[in-house]
Amino acid sequence: MKDFRLYAITGEQFHPGRDLIAVMKEAIEGGVDIIQLRDKTSSKAEVLRKAQLLRELTLRYGVTFIVNDHIDVAMEVDADGIHLGQTDLPLAEARQIVGDKIIGISTHALQEAVLAQRQGADYIGVGPVFPTKTKEDVVDPVTVDYVREVAATIRIPFVAIGGIKLHNVDEVIRAGATRICAVSEIVGSSDVVGTCQAFLRKLEGV
Repeated sequence: MKDFRLYAITGEQFHPGRDLIAVMKEAIEGGVDIIQLRDKTSSKAEVLRKAQLLRELTLRYGVTFIVNDHIDVAMEVDADGIHLGQTDLPLAEARQIVGDKIIGISTHALQEAVLAQRQGADYIGVGPVFPTKTKEDVVDPVTVDYVREVAATIRIPFVAIGGIKLHNVDEVIRAGATRICAVSEIVGSSDVVGTCQAFLRKLEGV
């Protein structure tokens, strides 16, 4: 997969009244390298509709497109990859379905990160670093200590995620993160482009 620095996940609850595609277009214009569609409440048909629109957008801008959970939707729209949690389809089974597409795995402890690397994940999510309300089934914060452990141990790309804002991202970078994922801080911003650019300035030189 292409390397990346800034990863944005959809979160329509954070921009009520604003169009999903318009917001994600602004994120891309701000410098986001990866867009993930995460929708745990809509019907399958609605998730597919959003995925088709986001696939079109990301192709136009040359940005990587990942679908969370819905492997069938990812395959239908020819997304670049999928992202799975610890309770989703096991990585080996997912690999049989998606072939050489990108597979990202959420991890919350070092043994999960090591296992994901050994099983062939293309990247891992490391978090939630801080408390977050972006999804219902969130686990307790892993803190920057886990970021530090992963930075010292894991060789595949990892992205720090969970409650990361412009005011606390420096702490995450100091712990060894070189790739950041944000949800509400980006999509809920009144200046999406400016917020993304501000994150990228923080990541310069790491």
